[in-house]
Amino acid sequence: MILPSHPNPALVVGEDNKQGWNQPNQRRHGFHNAHLLFRRTLMVRSRRVLELTQRPDADLALRVDASGLTAHPTFSALVVAQGTNCLFEAAAPDFSTDRIHSLQSISKMHIHLIIGELISAGQIRPLDRIGDLLPWIGSAYATASVQDALDMNVENDFSEDYSNPNADCFREEEALGWRLPSGDLPEQTLRDFVAGLTGSGKMNLSKYAQYKSANTDVLTLLAARFVDLKSKVGAIADAAGYEAAFHISLSPEHLPAFSGGGCLSARDLARFGLLLARRGRAVFGSAVGSDDFLQSSLSHAGPVLGPKRRSIRYSNHLMTNGSWIGHAGYGGQFLMVDMQSGRVAVFLSVLENDSGYDDDYMTKVIAGLEAVCCH
Repeated sequence: MILPSHPNPALVVGEDNKQGWNQPNQRRHGFHNAHLLFRRTLMVRSRRVLELTQRPDADLALRVDASGLTAHPTFSALVVAQGTNCLFEAAAPDFSTDRIHSLQSISKMHIHLIIGELISAGQIRPLDRIGDLLPWIGSAYATASVQDALDMNVENDFSEDYSNPNADCFREEEALGWRLPSGDLPEQTLRDFVAGLTGSGKMNLSKYAQYKSANTDVLTLLAARFVDLKSKVGAIADAAGYEAAFHISLSPEHLPAFSGGGCLSARDLARFGLLLARRGRAVFGSAVGSDDFLQSSLSHAGPVLGPKRRSIRYSNHLMTNGSWIGHAGYGGQFLMVDMQSGRVAVFLSVLENDSGYDDDYMTKVIAGLEAVCCH
């Protein structure tokens, strides 16, 4: 007997090769509920919570108003924190600073912490060829170095053009647990997806970073050779001291989707930023990441992001201008950490255009956060 059923509407692929939760007219709901909509997730709660005291800063509030960040219709939440103080927070009428939100590529900063530990321990060397460490890898990464993957500095055929519905980044989403394959086909594992990528795998010789989330997938598979990634997610959560839960989507073989599957509240993302500002010093448990690796990232000569962001480099799986570190996320997210003052700014929003991305918008967001976060 065949029971009546239909494909899961949140996960089935529809118009413009986007699944239900990422359709423009459903994206805001999708980003505000991604942790409930992904195919499968890992959820972790911290053993102890970092207490944040509300200490509103009137001058900071004026700078936020002047930035226009909270007035944009895309806005979800903004939190600014320093030490153990919350200096500013605001949220859109349909959201709050303690609700879970998709982080998208801000999740990549976990790889900075994990790979940094492995390099500091001597288990991986930056100039190691990925093909020597992962002998099954395809031509896209076989000859690339770990350092080039960390710096988004690999040339291959993987495409991450959000305006192109046939770009590889959308096909990747099946391996991240974000969508279903066609019909009754089996889901592709993260390993099989990465192994099938093609290209020269050479160092990128252009002026600008070649942003490819597949680099993060490769580094995830590499890290999984040396550490239990689920346990590492728990260790980072304990170190940060989240109040609510950290959620991250899982691949079919149950690897955390560090390329974009993380979900946190704005307050807890601020706690993650404060962990980086403390250079990995933990609220509970052992320190995470590597202080030396983080410090070197500020001066490392990674490629610049692009013609509109020449002052920002991609370095060791972080974005940095040499003073702050941070990362952007698809759809309109950014985390910025001023490494001089220790001030952290979190901005969450949801672009509802067809592609879900707007380079001019993100350039303005970064400029606004610099005005708010950095003196």
